[in-house]
Amino acid sequence: MATPPLDCAVIVPVLNEVDNVEELTARVFAALGPLEGEILFIDDGSSDGTPDLVERIAAADRRVRLVRRVGRRGLSSAVTEGFLSTIAPVVAVIDGDLQHDETILPQLVEAVASGGADLAVGTRYAGGGSVGEWAAARVRISRFATRLSAGIMKTQLSDPMSGFFAIRRGLFLDIAPRLSQRGYKILLDIVASHPAPIALAEVPYSFRTRVAGTSKLDGAVALQYGELLLDKLLGRILPVRLIMFGAIGLVGTVVHMALLWLGLAVAAFAFPVAQALATLGAMTFNYTLNNALTYRDRMRRGWGWIAGWASFCAACSLGAFANVGISTLLFSDAWGWWLSGLAGAAIGSVWNYAATSWLTWRRR
Repeated sequence: MATPPLDCAVIVPVLNEVDNVEELTARVFAALGPLEGEILFIDDGSSDGTPDLVERIAAADRRVRLVRRVGRRGLSSAVTEGFLSTIAPVVAVIDGDLQHDETILPQLVEAVASGGADLAVGTRYAGGGSVGEWAAARVRISRFATRLSAGIMKTQLSDPMSGFFAIRRGLFLDIAPRLSQRGYKILLDIVASHPAPIALAEVPYSFRTRVAGTSKLDGAVALQYGELLLDKLLGRILPVRLIMFGAIGLVGTVVHMALLWLGLAVAAFAFPVAQALATLGAMTFNYTLNNALTYRDRMRRGWGWIAGWASFCAACSLGAFANVGISTLLFSDAWGWWLSGLAGAAIGSVWNYAATSWLTWRRR
């Protein structure tokens, strides 16, 4: 007998959610009721047994599938892989921590399946929705992030920070090549990447408090959110990595000057020695921050950190020579000292970015 076609798929990105997987699976299928659906767990390298548990559940229920990701991290890219792994016409996304109200899944799916909307979003900020037991500080942060996103959204959402939504799969596939896939806010990425407003439905729900597992929210999430905003605002002009690399370089200049002053005024080193130590210190500072922030998806650790530091210093030393040589040439050609210096610094920075991106942090 032929298997009925899928009505929907539910993507669940997970990282160390072993205590929630069974309960979430049961709740989702109970909520879907007569709808023909499947659940795709997209695992980002859990170390608590989450993928093993999903495999055992999937062995007994063909509606459950597991996608393991190796060497890749990030909720947005995980969700994208989920969309590429199903043929269901409507695809929903829900967190694996039981904080989203799965009982509204049928409403989200039906809003899209009926043709009334191409995107249906579970919202905490409209129509009786609620953030639950959030502290006042977290509410303010969420509201502030929502206001920041207004300028890049083609479709205005009451809750662009939501990770709970359903969308027509064909529409997502059309948008996918334009996605930044940075950080955790895949919904915002979707509405910012589509060139025109999307037919929208919003379904209110109350956000729950996490019971098991640990939250993945940390300082890196805020940084990744900022990267997404920058990419949508300036990505067509400058790569976000180059912007971050340059910003760290500016801070590194302050570090360099501080170390130079310490070497001269406190340690009483000769200028060449103080300058050399300051240069090495600033390079180490820049490398450390770029490794942790700009290239955290390719972060070097252990012995690789040391090898990366050596290649970074070597590449930046060549950049310093280019900086000095070009600025000197321009200065001798009657350019002003400040313009010559800025031109040399800019060219040196671009060299450092290109060289270290390939030499120090290229994907292996």
